[in-house]
Amino acid sequence: MRMLSLHFSSKDLLSIVMCSSTWLSKAEPLSAWYNLKCHCHTQQSEQYRKRRQADEEHKRNKNQRPSIGSPARVQKLIASQSDPLLAKEIFDLASREPNFQHSYATFHTLILKLGRSRQFSLMQSILSSLKSQHYSVRPSLFSHIIQVYGDAGLPDRALKTFYTILEFNMKPLPKHLNLILEILVTHRNFLRPAFDLFRSAHTYGVLANTESYNILMRAFCLNADLSIAYTLFNQMFKREISPNIESYRILMQGLCRKSQVNTAVDLLEDMLNKGFVPDALSYSTLLNSLCRKKKFKEAYKLLCRMKVKGCNPDIVHYNTVILGFCREGRAADACKILEDMPSNGCLPNLVSYRTLVGGLSNQGMYDEARSYMVEMMSKGFSPHFSVVHAVVKGFCNLSKIEEACGVAGSILKHGEPLHTDTWEEIVSRILEWDAAEKIGNILEEITRAELKPETRIVEVGARLGEYLMNRIKSKSRKG
Repeated sequence: MRMLSLHFSSKDLLSIVMCSSTWLSKAEPLSAWYNLKCHCHTQQSEQYRKRRQADEEHKRNKNQRPSIGSPARVQKLIASQSDPLLAKEIFDLASREPNFQHSYATFHTLILKLGRSRQFSLMQSILSSLKSQHYSVRPSLFSHIIQVYGDAGLPDRALKTFYTILEFNMKPLPKHLNLILEILVTHRNFLRPAFDLFRSAHTYGVLANTESYNILMRAFCLNADLSIAYTLFNQMFKREISPNIESYRILMQGLCRKSQVNTAVDLLEDMLNKGFVPDALSYSTLLNSLCRKKKFKEAYKLLCRMKVKGCNPDIVHYNTVILGFCREGRAADACKILEDMPSNGCLPNLVSYRTLVGGLSNQGMYDEARSYMVEMMSKGFSPHFSVVHAVVKGFCNLSKIEEACGVAGSILKHGEPLHTDTWEEIVSRILEWDAAEKIGNILEEITRAELKPETRIVEVGARLGEYLMNRIKSKSRKG
C-alpha cells in the first residue's frame, strides 16, 4: 500500500480500494493483487496521456496568433478605411493567413478604393491578382475602372481598359463601349481613336447602339465635321438602328451652328413624319436660329405649330422669339406675342418684360415701354435700372419731363432705388428748364422734411421725386 501511495493520490487510492473490494472477497489474494496492480497502472497511463495532451494544446493556443477573421469581415474592414494604403496592408495581411481566400467583393472594394485615390499602379496589381486567381468578374467592375480613368483625365488608360476586359475572357458590353467613347471624345486629340474603336468594336463582339452613334455625332458636330455626323446618321438606318429624339436634335443643332437652318427645319419635318415628337430643346434650337436668320414669320409659325404637334411652348420658347423680334427692331410684334402668352397657358416672366421694355425703349416707343413697366411692377417684377434709365432719358430727350418724373416716382414707390445717372438726368433737365433756380434751393426744400436716422434712402428718393413732380406741375401752370 505504501508503494501505491507513491503513484496515486489519496482520492485515487480510495477509489481503487472501493472498486476492488469485491475482487478481494472472491479471488485468491495473489491473483487479486496482480489484477489490481494492472488496473491501477492502466488508469494512471490514461490520465497522464490526457493531461499531456491538454498541456500541449494550451501551449499551441498560447503561441498561436489571433485570426484576422472571415472574408466578409475583412471586406467590411477594408471598405471602412479612409486611407487606401492602410486598406491595402489589411488585404496583404489577410492574404498571408493560412488557408485564407479573399472574396470577390473584397477585390472589387479595394480596386475602386485605390483607383479613386489615384493609386493606379497598386490598382493594376490587385487587378492582375484577381485575374491570376480566376475569379468570376462582374462587368460593373470595369465600368467603374473606366469611369475612374475618365475622372482622372486619362483617356488612354480608359481606352486600354477595353482590351483589359478581353484578357479576362469577357466580352465588353455596349455600355463599356459608350462609356469609353464618351471619355475619349471630350479630348479633341482622341476623337480619331474614338472613331477607330467605334468602327472596330464589332470584331470583338460589341455592337454599337443608338447611344454610341449619338456620342460620335455630337462630337463631330462640335468639331465642325458635319458631313461625318450626317454620314453616321444615315448609317443608322442602313444598319437597322433606330435613331431617337436626341439623334435628330444633335444633327439639327449642328446644322444650325452652320447656319443651315432651312435644312434643320426639313429635318424637323422628317422627324414629325416618322412619328417622333420633338422635345422642347429641339424647338428652342430652331426658334433661336430662325430669329437670328431674321426668319421671323417662320419662327412665329413654328411657335404656333408646337402645341398642335404635341409640345406646348414654354416660357423659354416665347422669350426666345420675343428677344429675336426686339433685336431686329420689331418690338411691336414682340408685344403681340407677349399678349398671346396667357391664352396659350404661359404667363410672361421677368425676362419677358425686361426684354420687351428694353426693346420698346430702343425703338423710341417710350409710352408703350412705360405702360409695360407699370404692368410688370403690378405683377411683382422689378425693371432693370438700365431700362428705367433708358425710358427716363428718352422722355427727357423729348422734353417730356413730367412723364420722366412719373416713371421715376413709380419706381421709387415700388421700393426700388434710382441709379445716380437717372437722378442726374432728371435734375439737370429741371435746372435747364429754370436756370434761375439754384441747386441749393432745391436741396433746402427737400431737407425741410423731417429726416430721422432710420429713414431709408428709398424714402428720401421718393420725397425727392414728389418734390420734382410738384415743381414741374407748378411750372406748367405758370406757363
